Amino acid sequence: MKQSREALGGSAGTQRWSATPEGKDGSWKENRRFSFHEKPALCTMNILPPMMTVWYHFAKKNIGDGADIVIFDCTGTLDPKEFPDARVLPFLNFYASTKGNIFIRSIAHNRRIAWICDDDMFLMSPECVPILQREFAVPGTASVSFRPREWWAFDLSHSATSLPLQGERPSEGADKRATLIQPSSSYCIALDRDIFMREKLSLAPAPDNPHPGLLTRPPRRYDTFDKANEILLTKGYRCVIVSSEERQKCVAEFSGLSGAVMLLRYFKTPEQTLDYFRSAPRENWSGNLLFGLMSAMLSVSTIQDLYTKLKGCPYPLPSLPARGELLKILEERKQFIRPDQTLDALERTSERLRAAL
Repeated sequence: MKQSREALGGSAGTQRWSATPEGKDGSWKENRRFSFHEKPALCTMNILPPMMTVWYHFAKKNIGDGADIVIFDCTGTLDPKEFPDARVLPFLNFYASTKGNIFIRSIAHNRRIAWICDDDMFLMSPECVPILQREFAVPGTASVSFRPREWWAFDLSHSATSLPLQGERPSEGADKRATLIQPSSSYCIALDRDIFMREKLSLAPAPDNPHPGLLTRPPRRYDTFDKANEILLTKGYRCVIVSSEERQKCVAEFSGLSGAVMLLRYFKTPEQTLDYFRSAPRENWSGNLLFGLMSAMLSVSTIQDLYTKLKGCPYPLPSLPARGELLKILEERKQFIRPDQTLDALERTSERLRAAL
């Protein structure tokens, strides 16, 4: 899938600001221009049109022209006129790793930084691009992550490379801690494309992940970017995970929306969607599936509210139930839901997005 240089903005990329170190304190100021090569290419992939509208709104509001945006339209329904400063590309809904590899290898072929962000990871701060510039200025930096995985860790105790821990440290011995490293994940990851290509890497998942889980079962398989992440670490590259404080400022997220999107496409009316949840055996609510789908459906409800505020009318989602009806089902099945399954994170994200709209 060969793309011309103009696909990501052409020579216009030379007219944008870049964050550059200034002064002894290392502060960053928006007083220079990106070279075309240095301006990040930012890709997101969409399966729910109103969510793309919301994601694009926050991206433009908070990073402005700091990155050239590419949208993979996996629904075939986006109107490019609604995203005037982005390149909208109709795209089959392949695995995320396949789409990401195509973006890195072909579409971002003339950029140093290839940045991939899920469409349910919202960019919330003007600091996002300066953080990338700060971290990629350090030699040997291969990636910068705004959202690591938190339920397992790389155990590189048998690696020949001595590496510092990045991210949260499990409470074990110092020697063990020094070899446990959080996976960067692919939720919101920026990559040095030159390193990625030179090392012949791929975002593809892989089997036989031997690394330990943290307070849960081990992962067993490598998800998107995990294997490449491991290779980079063992070769001594710097795979940065942005500090917890900066992550909280820079991104807000929902999770697991693909299941809700599939239900909304399958059912034709709100009542059919509600019946799916009502008819499930109550004991099944102690598992992850039903609660996860309900949480995702409530996330879509928030997206619909935000879209309505931006556009003045709701997006056509004929099978989306009213939020109150969904919450009623949850309340009726409360006794079957595990204590660790709550809507707290969803509500925090919803409130943050509403307040920042």
